[in-house]
Amino acid sequence: MNEIPEAGSNAILVHIDFRSPQFHEELDEFIELVTSSGLDSKGTITGSRTSPDARFFVGKGKVEEIRQQVEFNHADIVIFNHELSPAQERNLEQELKCRVLDRIGLILDIFAQRAHSYEGKLQVELAQLQHLSTRLVRGWSHLERQKGGIGLRGPGETQLETDRRLIGHRIKSINARLDKVKAQHAQGRQLRRSTDTPVISLVGYTNAGKSTLFSALTGVDVYAADKLFATLDTTLRKLDISAGKQAILSDTVGFIRHIPHDLIESFNATLEEIKEADLLLHVIDANDDQRHARKQQVNEVINEIGASHVPQIEVFNKIDMNDAMSARQESGDDKATRVWLSAKKGDGVEELKQLIDKQIWAEHTVHKLHVPASAGKLRASLYQYGAVCEESTHDAGGWLMKVSLEPSHFRKLCHHHGLEEALIS
Repeated sequence: MNEIPEAGSNAILVHIDFRSPQFHEELDEFIELVTSSGLDSKGTITGSRTSPDARFFVGKGKVEEIRQQVEFNHADIVIFNHELSPAQERNLEQELKCRVLDRIGLILDIFAQRAHSYEGKLQVELAQLQHLSTRLVRGWSHLERQKGGIGLRGPGETQLETDRRLIGHRIKSINARLDKVKAQHAQGRQLRRSTDTPVISLVGYTNAGKSTLFSALTGVDVYAADKLFATLDTTLRKLDISAGKQAILSDTVGFIRHIPHDLIESFNATLEEIKEADLLLHVIDANDDQRHARKQQVNEVINEIGASHVPQIEVFNKIDMNDAMSARQESGDDKATRVWLSAKKGDGVEELKQLIDKQIWAEHTVHKLHVPASAGKLRASLYQYGAVCEESTHDAGGWLMKVSLEPSHFRKLCHHHGLEEALIS
């Protein structure tokens, strides 16, 4: 039997440099994650390899070094700054005689601490169960025993199969509940569309200052802290832009490098707010040496969830931490408008509101497009908004239309009704 002790608070950290983008992780960020989780780091073991070891992820010599540190520091848990396979976790636990956690498990543990809303707790549990379902090869003694006995002889099923079946049932139940949450969100978005209220979503790498900017823009105090994933639950508040112009501002979970696809899927209900937004405020820590790489990582997630069509304003935050920086606006090489501000002190926040005003309530522009017969709902929506200037039938079916509409509103309508950009001329 191989009973693994329960995890405590004393941790040994393991960070390996593979000199490869595929396995590269940042040590400083790893330490921040561990600190945010509330664990007490008793030591950090580093090393370098060309590729992970199939059995232990690290070599036998490094495993022995870790084991000695575990015994010397009376550590309860060893955390790897990498994604481990289920077999690697099991093999390491057998060798080290303590709990082993990988980077994904650590992030999920932080998420579990931060979730407070009903929706957030469901999403975290779903992500944890999906992660656990691939890790039922652990060396727990009861997983290897066959059910059976007097009156229960026959094919039966192993405890491992029972665990998998129970987890599958729970995942199905959580997905059903999240479907109801999504339906409620969809009703809210439909109501906002009917009142023509634009929605702005804050996105960005974790700890870039999104919640502080949210408070600065709305005047509503929300929890903000200098730690990773301080905010997990989505917050929606009214945002007064200028006289007679209002929008809905949403603050969402921060992103981080190498987010697993399953984790993104679990938070689909939350990330729908980003996909359905009229404008994204991409918050970036102006003092972060890795800001360009982290901006790219956030954009990769935005593309993965299908929100690449939503226009962005890049907000470089925390200029108050550098005397050489000042509030300003500029146009980037990628045509994205950039704003430099301090959400904490308020410098540049009013200028950001003015830029949002121009971006969302831009002058109407004329668009020519071919609306296929299958996109009749889009045609009806364009007439509903009074945007149609001219219309004629197309030889191949459908309609040729000339419409006058705000660019962001036009793009959102086309995307919502499934009209590909290739059809727009």
